[in-house]
Amino acid sequence: MSSVFPAEQHSLPSYSSPGPGAKRWMDIHLKPVTLLTEQDHVEHNLASERRKVRLHHEDTFKNLMKENNKFEDPICDEEEGMVPTSGTSVQSIELVLPPHANHHGNTFGGQIMAWMETVATISASRLCGAHPLLKSVDMFKFRGPSTVGDRLVFNAIVNNTFQTCVEVGVRVEAFDCQEWSEGQGRHINSAFLIYNAVDDKEELVTFPRIKPMSEEDFRRYRGAIARKRIRLGRKYVISHKEEVSLCVHWDISNQGALSNANVEGLKNLAARSGWEVTSAVEKIKIYTLEEHDILSVWVEKHVERPAHVTYHLLSDFTKRPLWDPHYVSCEVIDWVSEADQIYYITCPVVNGDKPKDLVVLVSRRRPLKDGDSYMVAVKSVILPSVPPSPQYIRSEIICAGFLIHAINSSSCTVSYFNQISASISPYFAGNLGGWSKSIEETAASCIQFLENATEDGSINIF
Repeated sequence: MSSVFPAEQHSLPSYSSPGPGAKRWMDIHLKPVTLLTEQDHVEHNLASERRKVRLHHEDTFKNLMKENNKFEDPICDEEEGMVPTSGTSVQSIELVLPPHANHHGNTFGGQIMAWMETVATISASRLCGAHPLLKSVDMFKFRGPSTVGDRLVFNAIVNNTFQTCVEVGVRVEAFDCQEWSEGQGRHINSAFLIYNAVDDKEELVTFPRIKPMSEEDFRRYRGAIARKRIRLGRKYVISHKEEVSLCVHWDISNQGALSNANVEGLKNLAARSGWEVTSAVEKIKIYTLEEHDILSVWVEKHVERPAHVTYHLLSDFTKRPLWDPHYVSCEVIDWVSEADQIYYITCPVVNGDKPKDLVVLVSRRRPLKDGDSYMVAVKSVILPSVPPSPQYIRSEIICAGFLIHAINSSSCTVSYFNQISASISPYFAGNLGGWSKSIEETAASCIQFLENATEDGSINIF
């Protein structure tokens, strides 16, 4: 993920004295942290990324809302079982009494938050028919105070659902005696709360999809999509966990089974349900799927090139650096068979770490009958002849690849899938969170390469 943010600052703002008799504050400049170990560098880089996410949250949200208004989200289409937004609306009124306030008469923030959580839980329960469990809070924003004697009106409604979680928005307005009679309140709080629900077997419940009706419903609906993208990107930037290697050892005596498992893994990933669209720009759509904290990405592209030519160009990974900026070099280190090759790949530096490298098995399959897709499956393998190098961070591709489906004789749909491992998540997190366009840019570069290249992979400039 390329950084588009300003460099870290290591100083605090200065404070000037309000008058001659006041204590004078000096400028305080913090010394840069001394990084001694590799883990220190990792934590320092993660802290920088967290700061970027915080500083650019508002701008990122505005940009995502503009994008969301440009395309029709397919999950808004009519389908059986959708619940109208109005069916989840809940209103509650609370009177602020002295026990609810501090000695200045201002309502405790924690008390308001508790009331907001209660009304949001009721709203979510109307959708799932069970007791929802608060998973996380996207934001509690305190816009203004309320005091003893105010009547607080809490309005909660489901903004959107995402498979096994639901976002509920809560708005709080305060009314004093005069405002109550005039019907003019003060907007003092907003929050977005994320819920799960479990069934009798302690398994997550899949929420029915919400059906926005009014213009305001659609605004909240799209806002929930934008916030989910930011949460997703933030989660995979901030979380840094040690990865348990899932690589298989390459065994020449068992190459057929390993190759078939590579292809079956890609088929299974593509066939999973629950993919949710997060972006759609011209010929490119991006979907995500999160299962048990495992994130997968699906990039769908429309290409004006015959499927067999597209397959030939994409299955030769030595050409990948021509269009993919995440690949610095790619060379064949073992030509196993006509359908299977093992490649050594190097990647650029990201987030200040050392560059990454990979050893992958690429398995190719032509369609067995009309209507089937061409397949190019990719999975990391362990090859004793190519041990990890101290110059690189050895990374892993769990399951990835291309499915190429012919539309007609001159065009096709290319679907790229990747089950993201911790080692390669930095290349995707910024895009998923909305503060980078690396996936769209790479997909556009791929389309341009496929449509302009000759069949031998050279670029046609005419």
